[in-house]
Amino acid sequence: MAKTNSKKKSKKQAASETPKLSPKEEAAIKRQAAKQRQEFITYTSAVVGGSLFLGLMLFPVGGEKATVGVFVGLVAMCLSFKYYRQALWAFLIYVPFGGTVVYAVAGGNALFQLAKDGFYIPAVVTLYQECKRKRQPFLIPENLKQPLIFLLVLCLLTLLVVNGAQQFAPKKTGQPIILGLMGLKVLLGYLPLITCGYYQIRNKKELLFLTRLHLVLAIICSALGFIQYFFLTSGKCVGTRGMSGEALFKATLEARCLVGGALVFSPEVGMIRLPGTFVSPWHWAWFLIGNAFMTFATAFSDPSPLWRMSGLVGMAGVFVNAVISGQRIALALVPVVTIILLVLTGQVANLKRFIPIALGLGVLGAVAAAMFPAIIQERVQSFVDRWNASPPTDFIAAQAGNTSGRQEGIFGAGLGRATNSARAFGNVELIETYYPKMFHEIGPLGVAAFLGLVTTLTFVTFKAYRSVKEKNLRSFGASFWVFVLVISYNTYWYPLDTDPVCVYYWFFAGVILKLPEIDKQEREKLAAEEANDPKNKKKRSLKSNKTATTKKAA
Repeated sequence: MAKTNSKKKSKKQAASETPKLSPKEEAAIKRQAAKQRQEFITYTSAVVGGSLFLGLMLFPVGGEKATVGVFVGLVAMCLSFKYYRQALWAFLIYVPFGGTVVYAVAGGNALFQLAKDGFYIPAVVTLYQECKRKRQPFLIPENLKQPLIFLLVLCLLTLLVVNGAQQFAPKKTGQPIILGLMGLKVLLGYLPLITCGYYQIRNKKELLFLTRLHLVLAIICSALGFIQYFFLTSGKCVGTRGMSGEALFKATLEARCLVGGALVFSPEVGMIRLPGTFVSPWHWAWFLIGNAFMTFATAFSDPSPLWRMSGLVGMAGVFVNAVISGQRIALALVPVVTIILLVLTGQVANLKRFIPIALGLGVLGAVAAAMFPAIIQERVQSFVDRWNASPPTDFIAAQAGNTSGRQEGIFGAGLGRATNSARAFGNVELIETYYPKMFHEIGPLGVAAFLGLVTTLTFVTFKAYRSVKEKNLRSFGASFWVFVLVISYNTYWYPLDTDPVCVYYWFFAGVILKLPEIDKQEREKLAAEEANDPKNKKKRSLKSNKTATTKKAA
């Protein structure tokens, strides 16, 4: 009852402190809102009409899919140019469902795999123009300038010297220059998301919207991943059952089920690799690993108990999918990441929040082990067998040795020469470890330059989050920073080349850099509330009266 009364009092106090607007000011605000609404309707109508016209013109040539693709693409791009903040939110929402859209809507059209850039590129262009107009820095943080310039110079030299020589060679295969440009886009194309993250999140309210949005996306995708697994086990989707030879072990689009892309489901030989909502099982595995960080952040750092409980649900969904997806790296890293986060963020000492969440996850684990003992045993045994057959450390060392042994010169084999997504433009080599892949493409100097870039970013973001005083903001910053740290130096597979890690890494680095400013806003708000508190005013007046009386007596 006392709590309810105090809440009512605080609401009344906040209402009394809010300055009342004059009729003229209220009318001006209404006129501005009406003007913006009218501008949106006019602009959107023109965009929809023009896009529909161009789409229909292509119908005789490309058919229904080309018409729909052009229409949707043009509408998205034009609206993204005009409303870049909304475009960035749409971009973040689209990323987890991109694989499903590509195969369910676009029929696997490779062009649709770049659909998310229809939100991203126009938004970045508009943000750059706004920064220029307001005379705000676009490159954030300033410390990145020198390592970024050094890396860009080396990449451009590689593009000109190596890819250029391949382009004009007598026995040219593919399009080496375009291949190199694609490689450069994959390497650094999403780096401007640091700036996007910094300017997109303006206050604590928007930060909480971001973290809660990611939690909701994680829960939805985890639920879809579980339904996909249920459909396959129940026989509603066949998967790769009944196939023979190598087909039992290869992910194929013919086996696609409900959401996502290619999968393997051959329980008769213990081979299961599910893609969730993404194009491939590897992408899904790294989505789960990335969301181990994001769901943890909400579960331990959100000020609302309801959202902290929802964070626990998100963590549970990620854990369950790490087991049923069949991806050994997710099974290994999701629990390891959680332990690392508990230690490095200091939450293991925060008993009030740690104990309930630990008990909840413990109960969930016990129930899962009791209900699905065979599945868990099979996954763990598969992981152990794989580790014994080919330890990741040996695999990384072998790939690094193989790449460095074939290295000639200082520029590498050319940008894009080991980038899987650029294979349409030339021959590429499959190298499944990140820094050996980069070594193959841009040589030792390029690797050193990239390490310099990510090390600078890791150090600057560490300083930024450590300067935050407010405990919830600091806890969010710690979780995001551990994500940046792990991805910066991870060399197993190439998550920084692919969705969603290539998006989350750069964007959340920008969010970390914004935290000190948000912290300052919160402290100023708290100071203003304390200054306007009637109790504090009474205390200050009594103190000043007492001081005046003492002076008179003296």
